[in-house]
Formats: sequence, C-alpha cells, structure tokens
Amino acid sequence: MSKKLIFLDIDGTLTVAGSNEPPASALIAIKKTQALGNMVFLCTGRNYAMLSPLLKFGFDGMVATAGGYLTVGDEVIYDKPMTPEQTKTALETLHAGGVFCTIEAKDATYGDEDLGSFLSGQGEGNSEIERWRKALSSSLNIRPMSEYDGRPVYKVVIMCLEDSQLDRARAALEDQFQFVIQEVSAHSCLNGELINRDFDKGRGILRICEKLGVPVEDTFGFGDSMNDLEMIETVGTSVCMENGAEALKKISDYVCPSVENDGLAEAFRHFGLV
Repeated sequence: MSKKLIFLDIDGTLTVAGSNEPPASALIAIKKTQALGNMVFLCTGRNYAMLSPLLKFGFDGMVATAGGYLTVGDEVIYDKPMTPEQTKTALETLHAGGVFCTIEAKDATYGDEDLGSFLSGQGEGNSEIERWRKALSSSLNIRPMSEYDGRPVYKVVIMCLEDSQLDRARAALEDQFQFVIQEVSAHSCLNGELINRDFDKGRGILRICEKLGVPVEDTFGFGDSMNDLEMIETVGTSVCMENGAEALKKISDYVCPSVENDGLAEAFRHFGLV
C-alpha cells in the first residue's frame, strides 16, 4: 500500500472541543497507521502554543493556524503571519462594530478582556465556542488584549451577535481575508475567523504533499466545522464527524461516529488505515 497522509482537525474531531486528550482509541489507531508507514498531521485552526500539548502524542507535523504555519517533522516549511497593518486594521474595524476578538500569534493568544462574560451567556454545542469557553477557564493562557506587544499575528477569531457588526471589517479586509463563519442555527452568537487568502487548510495540505512527494489522492482529512471546508474539499478522501456541521457532512465522502464515540478509530478501520 502506498504511503497515506492523514490530516486531523483537533477540536470536535481528534478531541472533545477545548480538550487536549484524545480518546485512547484514536491514539491507538494513530500509532497503528504510523507503524504501517503512513503519516499523521494535526490540521487545525489552533496556533502552535494552543496545539503544543498534543505534540507528546507523536504527530508527523502540522498544519497550524488554519494553514499559516506548516511543519514536516521538525522543519518549518511555511510561515505567513499577517502584516502589522493588517492586524491593526482588523482590530480597529472589528472593535468599531462591537465584535469580540482574539488574536493568535505563534506562541501566544490575546483576547478582549470581556470575552469571558460574553461567552458565558452563549449556548453549547459549537466546537469553536466550546474551545474558547474552556480555554478561558483553564490553563491555555489566553492573555488580555491590553498585553499584546506587537508580535506577528496569524489570524483573528471573531464573535458577535449580528452579521451586520462585521460590515466595516468586511469592507476593509474581505479582499485579503476570508470571513469564515461557523454554523450558528443552534447558538445565540456568530463566531468565526479571519483567514488570510494566501493560505487555508487545503493549501497547507497541498504544500505538505509537495514537500513529501505524495499525491493528494493519497490523503485523508478529518474535520467537523466550516473552518475545515478547504481541507475536506482538497483531500483525496474526506471524513466528517457525526457531531460536525451539516453542511460539511453533505460534501464529505464519509461520516463517522462522533469524537465521543470513537469516530476516528472506526473510520481508520473502515478505510483500511490500521
């Protein structure tokens, strides 16, 4: 069997949203497929600092910050932060619309000081909201926005009550950034990310394929939310979790059980990866 490259979203896919502990079944499946010569990569919107607790499980590299920071083994093969001007414009226009923001550098995340109280009133079930709720109440070290020191930023996470609050930022930045908004039908706020149009998870996968000389047909991608869209559209075989967005399920090749129900292990068996 030719070498396969497997790309795993974290929140809502590899782990319960906001957690750093994958199910034992997933870790066993990952080790078994690696023993067969396949390679397993994290493919996440998290920055390096927020994904680093998972590195102890022995992944072969990462597509981090939604494609803005890529590694194969210990080698960094792509590194594309926002410019300082882009970061300044994003924060000014988003805050002018009353949008709550977090900004992600490689090694630190900064959040609006009142983000925690905003999230405390929101519904549960959305993996991105759950990630931030847990991050703010645990040890993931989200610092107050007032402490931001100008270090390079890769993406901005946004939360607000109405889409119209994004109008000013869209007018200023939509030519340079995708506004990736999550499904919100069951939740009381909009949440999403500003992703640089120079990269996404799908193009991150293609860059890793090129580096390793593996055809994209030999790739598998696992995700659950709309920030996984480009990954799902790019990989040779796409898998959505049962707990995932309905729109993503409709375009995926396979829907596996939820992360809580050992979905990754089941899908690895289904596709003969273990």
